Formats: sequence, C-alpha cells, structure tokens
Amino acid sequence: MGFFKGQETYSIDNKGRVNVPAKMRKCIVPEANDTFILTRGVDKCVVAYPLNEWKKYEEQFAKLNQYNDSDRFFLRMILSWSEEEELDAQQRISLPKRLMEFAGIEGKVTIVGMIDHIEFWQPEEFEQYINGQQQSYQDVAAQVMVKSASISA
Repeated sequence: MGFFKGQETYSIDNKGRVNVPAKMRKCIVPEANDTFILTRGVDKCVVAYPLNEWKKYEEQFAKLNQYNDSDRFFLRMILSWSEEEELDAQQRISLPKRLMEFAGIEGKVTIVGMIDHIEFWQPEEFEQYINGQQQSYQDVAAQVMVKSASISA
C-alpha cells in the first residue's frame, strides 16, 4: 500500500458526502473493498481507515485489557464512534452527521493524508491546529527524525 499523503480542501454536499481525492484513492488496495471505517480522531477531526488497515487495529484492540480503566475507556470511545462507509459510484464518502458535528465540519472539509488513514478537518480548525503548535516545524522535524534514526539503527 502506498502512503496516504497530501492535502485538499473540497466542498461537502448537504448529505455529508465528499469526494476522496484521486491521489488518495490510488492508495486504496483491493482488499479494502472501497470500504472505510470512520471514527472520531484524537484531535478535532474525523479519521477514515481503509477496511484492511482497520482490521490491523482491531487485532491490537483485541489484545487490550477490558478490565483496565484506560483500555476500556479507549475502546469505548473509538468503537462507539466508529461507522463503516463505502465509496459510492462517484468516489465519494459519506461522513456521518455526529462525526461531522464533533469535528465542526460543514460546507467545506480539508482532507489530509496520514500514511495509513485519511483525516477530515473543518478547514479553519486545521489551520488553527497547524498555527497553534508550540514548536516550529524545523525543531519538531529534527527531534522526530533523530528519534527515527535511532530506532532504525
């Protein structure tokens, strides 16, 4: 699978449907059956995992201890917000109303590729997120890439 990457801002119709950018559709493998699991993001956005990628997470979820408060809370949050959606014939995905409300999405949506999933953001919220970071991109990149290099070694 290729990485989902890039950013586009598209209009969302009154039924909550939005086109998935062509460059991102190219990363959807046949095993996903044009199906995504959409759920609440950790940030104020909607995340969409192709079905094949979501199944990998389900394997991890199954290993969590449902008798542990943190594990149980996490599972309840991610799973209770989860919805399965298929791309329609026009290559659009429907964003469920309660997920759109959570993320404040209406009218337009910024779509961000994030390696194994896609994020849907209210455009101003995404801009605030980017501009609100405490550290510069250069500082964060240096920290992350040094950490990445030490993991690879």
